[in-house]
Amino acid sequence: MATIRGQKHNLCSTTCLILLLPLLLQFYSVTVLVRGRENNAGQSDLQLNYYEQSCPNAEEIIKQEVSKLYDKQANTAVSWVRNLFHDCGVKSCDASLLLETANGIVSEQESNRSFGMRNFEYVRTIKEALEKECPMTVSCADIVALSARDGIAMLGGPRIEMKTGRRDSRESYLTEVETAIPNHNDSMPSVLSTFQSIGIDTEGTVALLGAHSLGRVHCVNLVHRLYPTVDPTLDPDFAKYLKRRCPTPDPDPKVVLYARKDWETPMILDNFYYKHLLEHKGLLLVDQALASDPLTSPFVEKMAADNGYFHDQFSRAILLLSENNPLTGDQGEIRKDCRYVN
Repeated sequence: MATIRGQKHNLCSTTCLILLLPLLLQFYSVTVLVRGRENNAGQSDLQLNYYEQSCPNAEEIIKQEVSKLYDKQANTAVSWVRNLFHDCGVKSCDASLLLETANGIVSEQESNRSFGMRNFEYVRTIKEALEKECPMTVSCADIVALSARDGIAMLGGPRIEMKTGRRDSRESYLTEVETAIPNHNDSMPSVLSTFQSIGIDTEGTVALLGAHSLGRVHCVNLVHRLYPTVDPTLDPDFAKYLKRRCPTPDPDPKVVLYARKDWETPMILDNFYYKHLLEHKGLLLVDQALASDPLTSPFVEKMAADNGYFHDQFSRAILLLSENNPLTGDQGEIRKDCRYVN
């Protein structure tokens, strides 16, 4: 009788498990879905034309102001692109980069990784134009994203459709900047790991570094490749050119001594950057590592051969970067002045 009861008990356990299995699977699916939503909190809340009702001319105002500033000083377009990297690459796309040191906040701009960044005052120009049209409506975080979008187009890059609806951080993340923003002499595995942590794959990372096609590098960041001996991975004639640009091994960082990242088309976002890497004419160690690392070199070759492919991958990576963990809904705030929390 005991044996029969045990068999009945086992039969019940098996039958109950079969009956409960669909419910367990459903519970598991819901749990995974909720956790997935939590891990990507904010991204689904961004949308195209977010200000269509609250400030219909917002994106056009930003575009017009960026265009006027570009006509006044073309280098501002490069600043818009770099702002996006430094804001969205640190914790969240939330304009924390723009906060100045005040009221217990220490600005991210004080980090060594922010060396050479400038034109922050022009963000205020854009914000003031928006405040006249729609007070306390458009976030500084969306100004960072959309000015980068418009700057990229003015620099000959692709036109990227960006979602909006970001809100502004009430905090600065100075301590995170050092680990979140790659340095000029970081190893390629370290750089890839940094970008992969925010969802950007190897192909996208290679494309993002194509932004080094723009602007200039201060001598303080490249003299270690020239003195006391020239880095053997540098093209010898190119090294001579760099020594003319940077004639001393110990340049004063306050003195603007620099070399153009792309001396042929320094203000055009194109694939010349990759062509130069294949010729051993990359300025920074991280640039040359891109061409020599077996994981990244095939993409360097492909982008050097096809500017359209580079632009496609750059667009994809910029969108991923611009949607990194944004504050949305009732998170954060809309700052009246991008330099200070309300």
